[in-house]
Amino acid sequence: MTESQSNIMTSEQAAKNADLIIAEVEKAVIGKHGTLVKMLAAFLCSGGHVLLEDVPGLAKTLIASSFARALGLDFKRIQFTPDLLPGDITGGFIFDTRQNQFVLRKGPVFSNILLADEINRASPKTQSALLEAMQERQVSLEGETLQLPEPFIVIATQNPIEYEGTFALPEAQLDRFLIRLSVGYPSLEEEKEILERRSDRKQDTFDLNPVIKPQDLLQMRQLVENIYISPDIQDYIVQLVANTRHHRQIDLGVSPRGSLALLKLSRAAAAIQGRNYVIPDDVKSYVECSLCHRIILNPNLWGSKNAAHDLIGQIIQAIPVPVMPE
Repeated sequence: MTESQSNIMTSEQAAKNADLIIAEVEKAVIGKHGTLVKMLAAFLCSGGHVLLEDVPGLAKTLIASSFARALGLDFKRIQFTPDLLPGDITGGFIFDTRQNQFVLRKGPVFSNILLADEINRASPKTQSALLEAMQERQVSLEGETLQLPEPFIVIATQNPIEYEGTFALPEAQLDRFLIRLSVGYPSLEEEKEILERRSDRKQDTFDLNPVIKPQDLLQMRQLVENIYISPDIQDYIVQLVANTRHHRQIDLGVSPRGSLALLKLSRAAAAIQGRNYVIPDDVKSYVECSLCHRIILNPNLWGSKNAAHDLIGQIIQAIPVPVMPE
């Protein structure tokens, strides 16, 4: 067996790693298993950036930092504000009087996981500073192109309720988030467990440890790329996306980037469950979180809170599910 063959992770190993990661994060985050699994699926895809959209106090920042610790990755956080400048994200060259030359001071974007907290509070110019990093995994400074570390993942948060002093994300940047998720309130039992754990812990912080190495995550990503997806299921994905372009209540449908996102997430879902092939349920589980933020609704639906999810749900119901061979 060659060295390259010995480094190939199996589906069973990937599923075991996924269970370990989720279990470690759930030491800090209670009652959000489905959300955590979907975030992990995004991390297993290239360009796996995540937008968490919900009201304050629902552990969005805690989820991001907990994943970074469980994955053993470098983590940086930026609090986005109206006066934040692009250089505050990317860094820049400064003059060092001791060396009598300009030296590069790297910004927080040079990390494995970057938390862009309240991203919609920054100006469009500052928001756009992330575009090249998210899409190309590189930063251009003073004519130099600098590669970002691998993996590079942006987790952005925004408050969908408070709009004063905010700048809505342009469609071009929304489209670069692989998935958009809402955390949601905990149940009464889950909230009681949050209080009980805090009383027992006697501190606000959590003691989380890396359960895999960064190279393990890269091997899991490599495995995801080799997950088999049948032509019938690929046709199913294409039909789902195509129907968003012809729906009478959708002014702008999903681009091919949405099809690719659904393809990648479906493969990641199969890997997390220990399979080396995709089934229709893998696709259906990720349709809403991967497509809802990529459509522009008819203006008469702008005031409806769940209109996008309802329309995508209608499309899911309208497209026949492919039958898997026995």
